[in-house]
Parts: sequence; C-alpha cells; structure tokens
Amino acid sequence: MGFLMAAGASISSVLGDQWKEYFYCSDMGNDILVRKGEHHTGRSGLLNRGGAENIITSGSTVVVNEGQCAIIVDQGAIVDVCAEPGAFTYEAGSPSIFAGSLGESIKETFNRFKYGGVAPRDQRIYYFNIKDIIGNKYGTASPVPFRVVDRNIGLDVDITIKCFGEYSFRLADPILFYKNISGNVASVYTKDQIASQLKSELLTQLQPAFAQISEMGIRYSALPGHADDLARILNELLSDSWGKTYGIQIVTFGVNSVKAPEEDEKMIKELQKTAVYGNAQYAAGATAQAYAQAMQDAAKNPNGAMMGFAGLNMAQGAGSMATAGLFNAAAQQQAPQQAAPQQAAPQMAPAGSWTCPNCGTTGLTGKFCGECGTPRPAAGPWKCPTCGTEGLEGKFCPNCGTKRP
Repeated sequence: MGFLMAAGASISSVLGDQWKEYFYCSDMGNDILVRKGEHHTGRSGLLNRGGAENIITSGSTVVVNEGQCAIIVDQGAIVDVCAEPGAFTYEAGSPSIFAGSLGESIKETFNRFKYGGVAPRDQRIYYFNIKDIIGNKYGTASPVPFRVVDRNIGLDVDITIKCFGEYSFRLADPILFYKNISGNVASVYTKDQIASQLKSELLTQLQPAFAQISEMGIRYSALPGHADDLARILNELLSDSWGKTYGIQIVTFGVNSVKAPEEDEKMIKELQKTAVYGNAQYAAGATAQAYAQAMQDAAKNPNGAMMGFAGLNMAQGAGSMATAGLFNAAAQQQAPQQAAPQQAAPQMAPAGSWTCPNCGTTGLTGKFCGECGTPRPAAGPWKCPTCGTEGLEGKFCPNCGTKRP
C-alpha cells in the first residue's frame, strides 16, 4: 500500500508540473533589490498541489516590468537574462505534455518516477530592481582631513571637516550582484542587508575623493555645488569593490552640510585677511579705518577726551608715517596700470597703401608719391634690378634678396 501511495504522489507531482506557468514579479519598492519570481497557473484540484516549486515548464510566460531585470537559474547556473520590459515565452524549461514533443515529455515524466516524483533539476527566476535606489544616508562620524588650496593667496593647509548627505545607486550588473552578493534567496533581498557594508566602504573612499576635489581648487564650502564631480570620483575609486564585484554604481551624490571646526575656519580667515593686506592699497585703507575708530574710542575715554586724544597723538606720530608710506606704495602700483591705457596705439597703414621706393614715404594711397613725385610701382610680376631674375611675385628676390622696387 505504501508503494501505491508513493506512486500516487509521484503521478500528482509530475502531472502538476505539466501545466504552463505565468511568472511575474509583484511590487519592488525602493528597499527591495532582488525578489524571487512568483508563478501562477490557474490550476485547481488535486493536481495544483502536486507541482514542484522550482520548475519552469517549457512554454511558460515570463513577464518583465519596467525597471526590472529577470535572470533564469537552472541547476545553480545562470542560463538566461532579460532586462527588456514585456512578456516572453520560455522554451528551455522542463518538458511539458502540453508543449513540444509528446515523446520527450513522456520520457521526462517517467524519469522522474526514479526520484519519487521530484524533478531532478532546480529552476528559478529572480527579478532584480534596476531602478535608482535613493535615500541612502551617509555621514562622517569623526572629522576627515581636507586640504584647502587657495592659489590666489598661496594658501595650502590641511584641516578637518564633517560631511553629511544622501546618495543613490543602481544595480548596473545584476549577474555580478547575484553571483557575489544575493545568490539563491528564498523570497527577497533588501538593501538593508548590504547598506552597512556599502556605507563603510563609501566613507573609506571619501577622504581620497576629497583630496582630488581640493586639487581642483574647490573649497570645502563649495562641495554642495560639485556633487556630480564627487559622484564621478567615487565611482572611479569604488570601481573594483562596487563596480567589478557587486555590480553597483553610484548615480547621484548629495551633500547636505559640510562643517569645519571653528578654529580651522578662524585660521583660514586670518590667513586670507593677512594675504589681502599684502596689497598696499588695502593695507593703507585698513590702517586709516583703524585710526578713525581710534579717534571715536578716544572721544569716549572715561578719563576725558583730552587724555584719550593725547595718547592718540603719540601713536599718530609713528602711525601716520606708515600710513603715508602705504598710500604712496599703492599709488606707485596703480600708476603703471593707469598709464598703460593712455599710450597711443600704433597707427595701422590704410588698406592698399604703398611705400615710395625712392624716398621711403609710407602710407601712400595715390598714384604718385606726395614727397618726391615717384609714380606708384605697377602691381604684378617684377624683374630684379640686381640679378635680373624675372616673374617675381614676392617682396624680395629669392636669389639675391633685393627688395621689390
């Protein structure tokens, strides 16, 4: 009786797998990277409960939606890939008595009795989310070095910054992701299963990415405006681990906030301010402004305005000479710049003018020289008066160097 029951179960399983199936993938939200394909056959009765789960019948329909990529795995190996939306018929699945050769289907059916009705193969369909996966937050828990380069003032100093924002990525190569990350999943593979690893590797490469950004002369405060450059640089730095191993590519990289320590910001401002005072005009203006402020403070002296101005006059003796020297230096710097536009530009000879071969008068436009009356030389080929070469076209004889008369 046990043998009959086993045979009955085998027949139910085998016949259940003969029905053509309809594979599709339901919702794939922003958090789902991989989902195993679901199949619906519309079967009813005892035969419905006997079909094997991981069997794809020949002639079955596979539906691929926008933003999805489907791969078919047969006996643990990827045998087909489709990233184009639409409905497709799969012809390389397990033989069915409802599709293909009847003899082949019967042979496959009876071979399965050797395994108690279980198909001696494993076939699966996996759907991959190839849309942009957005909203992946990152942040530097501890400050990272950033090199500040300002070639205008010769500034080159290392500081530390904290950076926070979000980025998006995409499964650019689902086959690599399946082989190296997800594998055969029972149901779904979500992004939180890999988010920690991605964040760790991203922050590791953020420092060398900042180094390249600073080499471009970009200041840390301008990082939000160069998010595309950061995404490009990070893709290059992460190409081995993400691109060639995980099949993942960064699409966008957003910077919400960048903050440097207060002491570093103060140091940079002081250095920039000092460099600006290298210009004599700015330095003189700052000195004059400081003197004006000192006069206002002297008038408010609690010991009396006279005492305040007395001290101010003592400082003025030394400061006025320095201020005058700075203004003189600024005037000397501006003098060449103002004199340059006043220089008359050399006058260009009018078009078609000629030079008198007798007296050397230039800029002549008539038929005769206005100084000596020499007629204008005829245009066209000329004969060298020195060596006798004829048919010359240029301004000098190529044989002896005599100038065209």
